[in-house]
Amino acid sequence: MIALLTDFGPSAYVGTVKGVIFRHHPEARVVDITHNVRPYAVREAAWLLFTAYRYFPQGTVFMAVVDPGVGGERQPLAVATAHYYFVGPDNGLLCPAVEADGLVAAVSIVRPPGASRTFEARDLFAPAAAMIDRGTPISALGPPTRLMHELRFHRRDREGEVVYVDWFGNIITNLPPEPGTRSYRVTTASFSATLPHHPTYAAAPPGEVFLVTGSAGTLEISVRNASASEVLSLEPGERICITPCRDKPDEVPTGVTNGRP
Repeated sequence: MIALLTDFGPSAYVGTVKGVIFRHHPEARVVDITHNVRPYAVREAAWLLFTAYRYFPQGTVFMAVVDPGVGGERQPLAVATAHYYFVGPDNGLLCPAVEADGLVAAVSIVRPPGASRTFEARDLFAPAAAMIDRGTPISALGPPTRLMHELRFHRRDREGEVVYVDWFGNIITNLPPEPGTRSYRVTTASFSATLPHHPTYAAAPPGEVFLVTGSAGTLEISVRNASASEVLSLEPGERICITPCRDKPDEVPTGVTNGRP
């Protein structure tokens, strides 16, 4: 199985990449994780890959391409970990997932003659993913190397970062909950309030800004049936501090009534 993650959106680039994969490996099974990563958002893509990879069958090949430096000096990678394979640019995107699963080997993919410098997903990464999936060892794709660019999500005690804003506007952080905590003080550069923690989205009344433990096991800021990102104007990459407290939650105006803005 080959799983794709890119910032290509609804463009024809996605179909072209799949066509190259099937040309090299007609029996391949190809799954889309997402192609809706914000353009050039490497940290966002790294978080999505990190939280998704472990739910795939062992042996899956992940082709992840969000590549602001396409055609530049950064090396194209093929990586084997304890249970999976990863193909993509050496810009930090693969780093959290590779470190979590355990690096076994990495190679720098040799550029074939005539390969485009502006569409390496088509000419380097798609053929490499197809070859790995059909059984070619990564050692046949290029010389051994190491990941040159590290990417780690900021975490210092209860200070972390906004790592993703999902389709529903939930503001996802990399901070875990504290067991039994019913309210938290949330502080960013532009926002500070005490928010309640609910066990589910449905447990919050309409229009309330609240915290919930999301599917990745980290804290999310949400507004029931509305976009917390639009209400609070928080974006991926912003630092955030979420501290357990016993204060009464604040009422944060949202402009939402009966579940609708």
